[in-house]
Amino acid sequence: MNVEGLVEIVLPGEVEPDGLLVRRGALPTAGPRQVLVRMEATGVSFAEQQMRRGRYYDQPAYPFVPGYDVVGTVQAVGEGVDPGLIGTRVAALVKVGGWASHVRVDAADTVPVPDGIGAAEAETLVVNGITAWQMLHRKARIRAGRTILVHGANGGVGSVLVQLGLAAGVKVIGTASARHHEALRQRGVVPVDYRTEDVPARVCELAPGGVDAVFDHVGGRSVVDSWRLLAPGGTLVSYGSASTRDDRGSKQLPVLRILGRVWWWNTVPNGRRAYFFNVWAGRSLARNRFRSRLRADLTQVFAALQRGDVTAQIADRFPLDRIADAVRLAESGTVAGKVVLHP
Repeated sequence: MNVEGLVEIVLPGEVEPDGLLVRRGALPTAGPRQVLVRMEATGVSFAEQQMRRGRYYDQPAYPFVPGYDVVGTVQAVGEGVDPGLIGTRVAALVKVGGWASHVRVDAADTVPVPDGIGAAEAETLVVNGITAWQMLHRKARIRAGRTILVHGANGGVGSVLVQLGLAAGVKVIGTASARHHEALRQRGVVPVDYRTEDVPARVCELAPGGVDAVFDHVGGRSVVDSWRLLAPGGTLVSYGSASTRDDRGSKQLPVLRILGRVWWWNTVPNGRRAYFFNVWAGRSLARNRFRSRLRADLTQVFAALQRGDVTAQIADRFPLDRIADAVRLAESGTVAGKVVLHP
């Protein structure tokens, strides 16, 4: 796509993928302490799938530009920013705004991408890598020799969780449809078919004493089953409500139900813990700490990629103006890894 000026994708309301709009305009200017990033890769995550349906619990009002994260090169800097950053490849977690040829970002929110890592490869590990790393190491604090259950082990976050877990020396049980089982076995994961098997019964067979951690993006009934599968001292990390993606009604209610269960479970003195993980938690109250952790953790994820502990799983690549095709593929339930967009 020939980019002259700004090109961005606008979500005008609850529309089908073909209803996403391509908007062109003048390039934005980097404000004080900001950088202007020329996008090289962004992606379609589950958050955007929910936003398209009006189901993401704290999405902005329509219309807006989606795009949870972005990787690109700093093209210009604003007042108070080192001009030496120009030409540097960076990654940033932005929540919205990433589906654009150029994105304004606070300079303090950018993380350098190491040499040798391509933009598309880095993109698969920004929101997915941060989420997986922090859930595994900051919440579950998993140690070698333990057993974990990863729901959606072929998905964007799940595939990174699986690899980070294996690199940490844990046994990984992963739920996925049968088409993904062979690839999971090759990685060293014990697969469970969530479509045809009784997942709780099968996990109990594989881990009779319970699992040490469960990572659940499904929500609904699944999060209750996940809690019951924990071993003494185990940790449940819930981080979504995928099972309610196509529901109608309140977008906050599914999350509030999970939060209520988490609160209740944590009041019971049985040694187990439950969390609802939100990658943005704490940003408004302790922004410097949030930025420091994000930079440290994403740096660890990129190092894992360089070591070969993690591979970048790119489901497919699309130019920005083929956003409808990209969204349809991401929502098809047939892909492993992340659908990546480029200018």
